[in-house]
Amino acid sequence: MDQPALGDVFGEMIRDAYAVRTGIGPRPLAGGRVPRPVIEIIERDDGLINGAPADHYLAEPDEWQPHDVRALRLCRGAVLDVGCGAGRTALELQRRGMAVTGLDTSPGAIEVARRRGLRDTVTVTVDDYARAPARYDTFLLLGNNLGLLEGPGRAPAFLAALAALARPGARIVAQGTDPYGTTDPVHADYHRRNRERGRIGGQLRLRLRYRRLTTPWFDYLNCSVDELEELLRGTAWRLKSVDTQDRPYYLAVMELTT
Repeated sequence: MDQPALGDVFGEMIRDAYAVRTGIGPRPLAGGRVPRPVIEIIERDDGLINGAPADHYLAEPDEWQPHDVRALRLCRGAVLDVGCGAGRTALELQRRGMAVTGLDTSPGAIEVARRRGLRDTVTVTVDDYARAPARYDTFLLLGNNLGLLEGPGRAPAFLAALAALARPGARIVAQGTDPYGTTDPVHADYHRRNRERGRIGGQLRLRLRYRRLTTPWFDYLNCSVDELEELLRGTAWRLKSVDTQDRPYYLAVMELTT
C-alpha cells in the first residue's frame, strides 16, 4: 500500500477550502460535479482519528467564537499573528487600521492570506524570525495556538524567540484549551498514559492528513492554566490575566518581565 507523502498539508487544505467558499480556483469535486466539503484530518499517536471542516479557518468575524472577538480587544501596537493560517484574525486587525504581520510556516496558507488581502506576511518559523530586526507589542496565538508551546521541552525556546522580537511591555494573547474536564475514556486514558511517560496530560502527538499528503508527527499542547504557569517559570514572560468565560477554552495574557 502506498504511504502518504510529506507535504504542505495545511496549505493544500486551505487552498481547497478557499476555492469551495469563494468559487475562485479549482475546487475538489464529489462525483465530478458537486464541490465537496474540505475536511481536516487529525491523527493522534494512539490511533484516534478526528475530522473537522476546514472552512472555519476562513471565517469572518460574525462567525467567530466569542473568545476570538474578545481577544482582539486585547491587542495593542504592532501585532505578530503567529500561525496566522489564511489570515482570518490578521485581516480583521488590518481592517481596523492596526499594524499586523501574519507569520506561518505553510507557504500555501500564506498564499491564500495574501490573496485575501493581507499585506504583511512572513513564511518562516518563529525561531528563524527571531533574528529579524522587527519588533512587536502584541503576539497573537489564537485558534488554540497556545498549543505551539508543544510542551516543557519546546516552550522555553519558543517563548525566548518571542521575547527577542518584543518591545518593552509586550504581551502575548493566547487561546488555549483545558482538556481535563472530559469524561470521554478515550481522552482520559490518553492523559493518564501521557503522565505515565512523563509528559503533560494534554500534550498531544499528532500529524495532519489531507488527501494524499501528511505532515511529520509533532507535539501540540492542551494544558490547564496551572500547567501554563509552570511552563512560564524561568522565562521572560509572566501570566497577567486569564479569561475563562468560554470554558474549557481560555484566553491567557502574558506580559514581558524584562
